[in-house]
Amino acid sequence: MNRKSFIKTAMIAATATSAGGTLAKAPKNRMQKQHQEIYELQVYSLKNTQQQKLVEDYLQQAAIPALNRLGSKYIGVFTELKPETAQTKIFVLLPYADLNAFQKVHDNLMKDETYTQAGAAYLQAPLAEPAYERIESSLLQAFSTAPKIMLPEKKQRFFELRRYESGSEVFGKRKIQMFNEGNETKIFKDLGFRPVFFAETLIGAMRPNLTYMITFDSMEDHEAKWKAFGNDPDWKRLSSLPEYPDKIVSRITSTFLNPTAYSQI
Repeated sequence: MNRKSFIKTAMIAATATSAGGTLAKAPKNRMQKQHQEIYELQVYSLKNTQQQKLVEDYLQQAAIPALNRLGSKYIGVFTELKPETAQTKIFVLLPYADLNAFQKVHDNLMKDETYTQAGAAYLQAPLAEPAYERIESSLLQAFSTAPKIMLPEKKQRFFELRRYESGSEVFGKRKIQMFNEGNETKIFKDLGFRPVFFAETLIGAMRPNLTYMITFDSMEDHEAKWKAFGNDPDWKRLSSLPEYPDKIVSRITSTFLNPTAYSQI
């Protein structure tokens, strides 16, 4: 099975996994009909400043220009605001219009001579001095209620990347339903959270999970908005419904991020 067939099969399986009832009857081509974007979320693990410079130079001078030429726009590059470990991490968000666009990039990137020349130091790093320790990569599908990336205003801000894990596929689909049919995404927008994306992780670690990114002007703004969210009457009504018990989310991971100077988000 080639890579494209494997990815399509995995995505169909992830979309078809249901909580029973109406969720089980979702059409297989729902993603294509609603034109929901695909996101690749990459996390570079780096052991020193030399690796960080090499990766950042590669992203800024080679990868982003090449990806833009291939049709992938608005690429986000972020560093941790409050690192949890001594190891440096760089987060890269790559949006694609659809699965075919994702495949086009992966089929053609290495054929771009301008890219391979500009990224030579990274692409040809010797085994004794690798460009990075590892890359963790996930493939995500945008929610139907937020089918395309939402670009925040260009000003001083920080980003929060949140992952909601569920203990089963049933609960994972139920939580996504809460965001879509339950209008949880609308609550975020109404309260001024300025989201960048909401998405389901189709392929990646810690599945089943959904992942989203929101922005804030300051930590005070962050605290005020989350307090408003907890007190919002629409949220209280939604979270009290019997079909959305607390146990549908088993773990929440929050990461604060700063955009790099060359990030397109």
